[in-house]
Amino acid sequence: MKQSRKLLFWTLIFSLTILISISSSMSFAQTAEKIVPDSMADKIKKPNAAFDASKMSDMSDFDPATWVSPKGDTIKVAVVAAFSGPGATHGNYYYTCMAWAAHDINKRGGIWVDGKKKLVEVIKADHMGRNDQAKKICERMALREKVHVFWGTNGSQWTQIMNEVATKYKLISMNIISLSDELQDAHNFSRYCFQPSYSAEQVGLGWGYYYGKIRKKETKFYIMCQDYSYGHDMGKGFKKGLKEYYPEAVVVGEDYHKLFLTDYAPYIEKIKASGAEVIFTGNWTPDATNLLKQARQMGLNIPIANNYMDDANMLHEVGMEWTKGLVNINTYLTSNPQFKTPGHIKIHKAWHDQWKKWKTPPFNSPSYMYHYAQMGTWVQNSYWLLSVIERAKSTNPEKIIEVWENDTYQSVNGKIFMMRACDHKMIQDLTVGEYVPPEKQRESFNIPPYYWYDKTCGVGPTYLIPAGKILPWMDQNLDRCKGKNGWGE
Repeated sequence: MKQSRKLLFWTLIFSLTILISISSSMSFAQTAEKIVPDSMADKIKKPNAAFDASKMSDMSDFDPATWVSPKGDTIKVAVVAAFSGPGATHGNYYYTCMAWAAHDINKRGGIWVDGKKKLVEVIKADHMGRNDQAKKICERMALREKVHVFWGTNGSQWTQIMNEVATKYKLISMNIISLSDELQDAHNFSRYCFQPSYSAEQVGLGWGYYYGKIRKKETKFYIMCQDYSYGHDMGKGFKKGLKEYYPEAVVVGEDYHKLFLTDYAPYIEKIKASGAEVIFTGNWTPDATNLLKQARQMGLNIPIANNYMDDANMLHEVGMEWTKGLVNINTYLTSNPQFKTPGHIKIHKAWHDQWKKWKTPPFNSPSYMYHYAQMGTWVQNSYWLLSVIERAKSTNPEKIIEVWENDTYQSVNGKIFMMRACDHKMIQDLTVGEYVPPEKQRESFNIPPYYWYDKTCGVGPTYLIPAGKILPWMDQNLDRCKGKNGWGE
């Protein structure tokens, strides 16, 4: 009897040891899965600050159509964007994201700055897609509204104007989407301007890395971009990415077209004749929509590598068959493995639950359905901005600059951002997502119903592009950057 008890005891001890060993191995494997060489997780072991989903307010009363911003002695953020004209869709996206973060922080009681608790005020600043209006509205925001931060904008030409006005009046300018590398070069750089987004060369390098080091299939590419500084920077960055990571690839054609083009037929015929296997484009809506629709209508069904063909309204409009073959690169794909964090699931559900209550167009459309991709990026960047202000304990731009330079911040999905001090560009991992039908989206979406959309293709398999392979371009003619490497060191 004693023998059997002894045997049982040691059997249990042995089993427990094995279980602990397996558990430890699994834990290590899960950790190791996240730590990719040259990734931000590999470089930054402990960020300076992080989004804490446990502190997020009850957002069940938030509706962007009816939200009323506080007034008075507040932290004032001007959302500089097109709220009218051809690019009007963008303004509402941006406003919703900044307003969401402001509403959350305000319900927590605001932020302690300048010796008191202050709420966050968000003001619409409509540049209408016009240079003259962009300057006029930014001047008004600075002089009449006395805002502390410019938050925007779509279009590098309007971002440059926003930056110039911010510099003139010593305000913080936050470029959340304009990718042109010229905005932060030696000629245009300002201490007051920050770019918490990716840049054109980063995108190009990312695509080169994906096709040359991960996918390794297609070799013939056609560049199709908008004809202004951003579009040309995108084309240049893509060619650099192929040269660096996929030298056997060839660019079989290259075109740049005017903004808001309606007839793509001549270009599509050229692409078809070129023998291209992939179209690369940096086009944003409505150009992105028109290019995709007309390409498919004319029988051009090859993959399209893009960074802005992810608008849900557009995807639904184009439909299931025509969205197959889209490949998107982004800063914030809400997909596995990034979608595994509890905080990420919490904010996703909070956002989606609210969206179901939004009855007013355009907020009730599919584009607002999920906290994902661009929307997720802008929301998290808004929280980052407010975190910087909170840690600076001031609305004084000099104190904000001091905190934001070289700052590291972890978003709700575990992704880490770093603001390179010398030129105020963000260093980050990127993610490539391949678009697949709903039944295959389970790979990227791990809560019911296990797909993003049921009437169009959406994100399926995803691939991490480590930051160290796609460090943003740095102008060595900028005195602050001379002698520094891509990490700003």
